[in-house]
Amino acid sequence: MAMHYSKMRSDKSSRLFKSEILESLTRTHIAVPLTVFYGSALAILVYSFYLGAIAPWSNLYLFVGGLLTFTLIEYLIHRFAFHIKMDTEAKVRFQYFVHGAHHAFPRDKSRLAMPPIASILLAVGFFALYKLIMGYHGLPFTAGSLSGYAIYLCIHYSIHSFRPPKNALKFLWRHHAMHHFKQPDAAFGVSSPLWDLVFNTMPEKQPNEKPSGTALK
Repeated sequence: MAMHYSKMRSDKSSRLFKSEILESLTRTHIAVPLTVFYGSALAILVYSFYLGAIAPWSNLYLFVGGLLTFTLIEYLIHRFAFHIKMDTEAKVRFQYFVHGAHHAFPRDKSRLAMPPIASILLAVGFFALYKLIMGYHGLPFTAGSLSGYAIYLCIHYSIHSFRPPKNALKFLWRHHAMHHFKQPDAAFGVSSPLWDLVFNTMPEKQPNEKPSGTALK
């Protein structure tokens, strides 16, 4: 069941719950998750250095490794969970709830980030997994992953809120615009096109395409 979100765009927002309390939990100001995840990443990294359980340089290498691993997780979740094949009514409802509303209403800044409760639960789950598998090495690795998520949020929010910069970063605006409005089955990477290149999901080049001069709306 295909959906062409570009035809569904609206200046209005969408409502997911009748309950005001539940509805409020689906929205967040971008400053909230950025503060939580940048702050948590810094605290975990400082704590790892303080413990001294692993070599200082190992902290930095693992931090970078966690950051790069997040870009893969971001790609996989976006491609296979947020864009799940909608062949049943249940899957249609699920997809709209977790991601489709964003495609239908890309100007809704309150839903450019996952609600803090959900993202914190996921972060705790990944932290527990990394700690179980890697021991103390999981601390800087988690810090890198949390930083990766915060960077992703900055990029995604900026793409939907601000005009493209006049530098190489403009490519990210165009890449994400292709995903939203022309090729929703491609360009799943937001913070980086790396995994689109690896898994051959780069968008096809459009003839006579002009660079976007505005924010992605």
